[in-house]
Amino acid sequence: MPRPLIGISTYVEESTRYGVWDIPTALVPAGYYELVQAAGGTAVLLPPDEPGTAAEVLGRLDGLVVAGGPDVDPVHYGAARDPRTGAPATVRDHWELALIAAALETGLPTLGVCRGMQALNVALGGTLTQHLDGHMDTPGTMSWHPVRPVPGTRYATLVPEEAEVPTYHHQAVDRLGRGLMASAHATDGTVEAIELTDPAHWCLGVQWHPERDKDTRVMSALIEQAATRKPLQAPSPAGV
Repeated sequence: MPRPLIGISTYVEESTRYGVWDIPTALVPAGYYELVQAAGGTAVLLPPDEPGTAAEVLGRLDGLVVAGGPDVDPVHYGAARDPRTGAPATVRDHWELALIAAALETGLPTLGVCRGMQALNVALGGTLTQHLDGHMDTPGTMSWHPVRPVPGTRYATLVPEEAEVPTYHHQAVDRLGRGLMASAHATDGTVEAIELTDPAHWCLGVQWHPERDKDTRVMSALIEQAATRKPLQAPSPAGV
C-alpha cells in the first residue's frame, strides 16, 4: 500500500540567505518531514495559500501536521495584545486556522505542534496565556522537561509514562476550546497536550517539539490513522 500523504504547514521568511540569494522563502525545519518519513508517511509541504482553498488541499491528503512557530495573534481569541506577544503573522494565522477548520470538518487526522496546538485550541474557541516563564530558557535552544499523561486519554495510550520532551514556547493553553480536553501536563500544571474528546476523530496537539526528539510514537499514531481512515461522508440527498 502507498504511504499516507501527510501535509505539513510551512511559513514564509521574507529574507532567507542561501548561495548568492537573499529572497522570500516558504520553509519548515527539516525535523518535521524527517519525523513523518521515519514514522512511515510521505511528507507534503504546504505553503501559505488563500484560506478558501484549504478544504480542496486537504482533500488530497491523508493527514495534517500544523507546525510550530510564532505566536497566534490574540485578535483570534478576543484578547488585548500583551507587550510580550510577538508580532502578528497574519497570513500564516489565516491559512493555518483555515486548514484546522477544514480538517475538523472532514475528520482528517491532525497533529498540532507547539503553535499548532495553540492554533487548534483557538480554532475551537479557546484562549491562550500570552506569557509564562520556564519553558523557553535560552533563545534558539530547546529546553527539556517532563510531561505527565492524563490517564484514560488518547495520548496516555501512546505514551503511558512520564516523558522528557524538548520544549520552546512562552505561551500556553488557557481556556480549552469546544470539544477539547487536556491529555498531558508539565509539573507546573501547564497544559502540554490536548485532544478531541470525540473518539471518532484522531486530533491531538502537543506543546513540545517531537520533531526534535527520537520518540516517534505520536507521529506513528497519526500515520496509522491516516493509513486506515475513511473520510466522513456528506449526508445523501433525500430519496437517494
